[in-house]
Amino acid sequence: MTKTIMITGATDGIGFETAKVIAAQGHTLLLHGRSAQKLEDTAAQIANIPGAGKVHTYRADLTDLSAVRAMANEIKNGFEAIDVLINNAGVFVTSHPITADGYDTRFIVNAVAPYLLTKLLLPMFSSTGRVVNLSSAAQSPVQLDDFLNKRSFSDNAAYAQSKLALTMWSAELGQELDANGPSIIAVNPASFLGSKMVKDAYGQSGKDLQIGADILTRAALSEEFADASGRYYDNDRKAFAQPHPDALDSAKNKRVVEAVEHLIS
Repeated sequence: MTKTIMITGATDGIGFETAKVIAAQGHTLLLHGRSAQKLEDTAAQIANIPGAGKVHTYRADLTDLSAVRAMANEIKNGFEAIDVLINNAGVFVTSHPITADGYDTRFIVNAVAPYLLTKLLLPMFSSTGRVVNLSSAAQSPVQLDDFLNKRSFSDNAAYAQSKLALTMWSAELGQELDANGPSIIAVNPASFLGSKMVKDAYGQSGKDLQIGADILTRAALSEEFADASGRYYDNDRKAFAQPHPDALDSAKNKRVVEAVEHLIS
């Protein structure tokens, strides 16, 4: 049975490779990107894959939460239901580390925007749906007060904290939804894959992006992830694993969710 699957950050890197794999299975794809031209080029390439289903595109700058809301409304106006959301879009090194509202760009794009998009689209999911959040092996304690008070971070600190924040709200929301679904799953696709983000940050070509595309496809569609809500999969270990200890602390997870809810409200 074909599904309706949304992928953020689908115009390059792991998101693009994942879209190609999923398209070949005939699923309907909702592709997000920031550049209109790249979205158009991506949609054309995906649509030309043998067996590809329908392809729809959505343009939004995830540093702007009003744009996230507008995109969610556009999706809800076009579809009655969605089966899978892959929150893949992410930022590490950027020439604009602070958003127009004064917050760290990495926190907003990597943790806050996917939370907002997920919450806005929740009514479209059935209990068998899935939200796959692109986490990372880089996780460090979240300095919520510094973030909310608009203090600056280094690239590494902002990225690692934002990815732990994403992992923490994934665990909390997964537990909150429980059997009512959709499943909320955090996935480290593997370290140092050859994305533009890794090349910009480390000057390395990185490992085959197909490693990340394969695990995101499995997390989105395979039975091995059917009962994985609230869990963390580490593709460096090729197994479900323990995330940073903070993500195992329900009280800390709740504080992250409360902070994000306060910000988006």
